[in-house]
Amino acid sequence: MLNINDKKYKNIVKDILRNNDFKKTYYIEHHGISRMEHMIKISFYSYKIAKKLGLDYRAAARGGLLHDFYLNGDERNHLNKFTDTFTHPNKALNLSTDTFNINEMEKNIIVSHMFPFYISIPKYRESILVNIVDKIIGGYELFNEIKYKTKYKFNYTFLLLIIFITSN
Repeated sequence: MLNINDKKYKNIVKDILRNNDFKKTYYIEHHGISRMEHMIKISFYSYKIAKKLGLDYRAAARGGLLHDFYLNGDERNHLNKFTDTFTHPNKALNLSTDTFNINEMEKNIIVSHMFPFYISIPKYRESILVNIVDKIIGGYELFNEIKYKTKYKFNYTFLLLIIFITSN
């Protein structure tokens, strides 16, 4: 798990991290790790980059943390895993809206994080940032999962090429 000592970040997301439904994501596998761990990585790195770029780091942190916040879906079943790729942004948006007080930018970050694989278009720079961070980290996690499960050693040049292709 990512070790985060940034008190400002923790203060921004503490209500989400303390939520009982959100805590359930710790037990859902996602890219070979827990979905919670994945969302925290996306959230924290988006927050740090947004701060450096002078963007709304609060929205990047909260939207990034909620981008995969949905509780159904069996990622062990390959058909469900595939269909969730195209349906989970709306599931995450609905659950996040019902559970937390989120603003329009955070909503767009959540629903557009799978663009261009999902129809919702990023409206804000923060949405684009979370989208890119998710593609890079998610791609890295996915290839590590495949490498671990297949015992196949991937060339990291190949990984960078795939990330570049999917981020356009």
